[in-house]
Amino acid sequence: MSESAKTVTGERADLLQTLGKHRHFLRYTAQGLSDEQAAATPTVSALSVGGLIKHVTATEKQWMNFAVGGASGMGAGDGGEVDWADGFRMTAGETVESLLKSYEEVARHTDELLTTLDLDTAHPLPEAPWFEPGAAWSVRRVALHLIAETSQHAGHADIIRETIDGQRTMG
Repeated sequence: MSESAKTVTGERADLLQTLGKHRHFLRYTAQGLSDEQAAATPTVSALSVGGLIKHVTATEKQWMNFAVGGASGMGAGDGGEVDWADGFRMTAGETVESLLKSYEEVARHTDELLTTLDLDTAHPLPEAPWFEPGAAWSVRRVALHLIAETSQHAGHADIIRETIDGQRTMG
């Protein structure tokens, strides 16, 4: 049986299903929005629905790089510096469609990795003021972090969407 046809059960299934549910909530907030609406920042914050999808995509990719190769895999990705501001907003040439497509590709890759990686494999976290010195995260901890990150930002996106046109993810 191929890896892609492998049935996932137990803890892996729970992690994948929960992550998938919160991804759905985030994607749902963009349903039917124009590119202009997705880029809009109608609340006091500088967040937009499109920018949140972009951020969650990059974050998921970065953390799964960590899960595979440790802190050295968490770099900017293309050899350049991370532009935190542009990481949270839609920039010229980006569309809702392109952001959702990128998110789908990253999610598919993450799901494949979470199906096959040893959940107990751990890597030391990069040195940063927000990480406990000397701490390490397992692949399982990375998956839990992605669930939390996706859930939190899906909630942000839901508030922004409701501000734009009254639509809510739930209710």
